[in-house]
Amino acid sequence: MKPFGKDKGKSRRQLRVEEQVKRILGDMLGAGASDPRIGFVSILRVESAGDLKSARVYVSVLGEEEEVRRTLNGLESARSYFQRELGARMSSRYTPVITFELDPAIEIDARIDRLLEKAREGDETDEGTPASDRPPA
Repeated sequence: MKPFGKDKGKSRRQLRVEEQVKRILGDMLGAGASDPRIGFVSILRVESAGDLKSARVYVSVLGEEEEVRRTLNGLESARSYFQRELGARMSSRYTPVITFELDPAIEIDARIDRLLEKAREGDETDEGTPASDRPPA
């Protein structure tokens, strides 16, 4: 099966490595991290370089801004541990060097939700006013 969508142009090997990194890190985080700074983390996706020597791990963190920052710091400080475990569990010659990043899609979704909510509130206040009497947007 050929990749489609955002995976188009990636080799099967690259897709397999990305999925393997995602699964292994997800299992490790699901079992519980020993660092108390690491809160509730979900791994959303992994994007590896074409040579498979580096990979970005996009995460979502549940909590307020301070907890998100603390969790990202905890993940970064435990990166060597995750790296070592990946090397032990992966079935490939090279272990990609990983970096953790907050997935920007989460913030974009939250912003869209806020804008839609504002639009709904605006519609509710304008319902009693005829369209010809409403101020232009």
